[in-house]
Amino acid sequence: MAELVEHSARIVAARLDNTSIRAISGSMVSYQGTVAFKSAGFGGGSGVLAGLKQRATGESLSLMEATGSGVVHLAVNGQYVSVLALNNETLQVESQQLLAMAGALQTNVTFAGLGGMSSGQGLFTTTVTGTGQVALLSSGGPLIHLEVNPNLPLVVDPDAFVSAKGQLQQSFVTDVSWRDMVGAGGGEAFSLRWQGQGVVSIQPAER
Repeated sequence: MAELVEHSARIVAARLDNTSIRAISGSMVSYQGTVAFKSAGFGGGSGVLAGLKQRATGESLSLMEATGSGVVHLAVNGQYVSVLALNNETLQVESQQLLAMAGALQTNVTFAGLGGMSSGQGLFTTTVTGTGQVALLSSGGPLIHLEVNPNLPLVVDPDAFVSAKGQLQQSFVTDVSWRDMVGAGGGEAFSLRWQGQGVVSIQPAER
């Protein structure tokens, strides 16, 4: 299996040994060895529904596949990178924050609900399921991992949310008074509420 390694704070190295990875199109900054690149299409499946999802999420899930033997370096606009391991698990990821995937992983785009319709945030989430590694992007600094347990739900600004893993349920909180205090404008203010058992990862800077 290909291996994803945090080469530096802002670059992921994908080590290929006659294997392949999928990464966001345009994220390759350099490579060594014998590696071939091709389009891997859209990460949300196929058919009419996938086309609708693609338009809803923009081009953030346009994927490329790198195959061969060598090392491929991946980065996007100087953002910080983190590599997470999945062991027959499902990771929910904000589409814009997904950088690369290695291993036996399937992707899909799920409809998260109507809570963010007016602001355009929180509508579609990419799910990555299986066993392997996922490289994620974050702005303002490395990912911050927050534990959630049944006695301690977590409320997150949708602009700061990056990923969630575990037995978690997401809901929308619309009575957000703190939004007014920080001067956020435009659209209906809402937050994402997570409850259950798992880990939610956020970025220090908002999108």
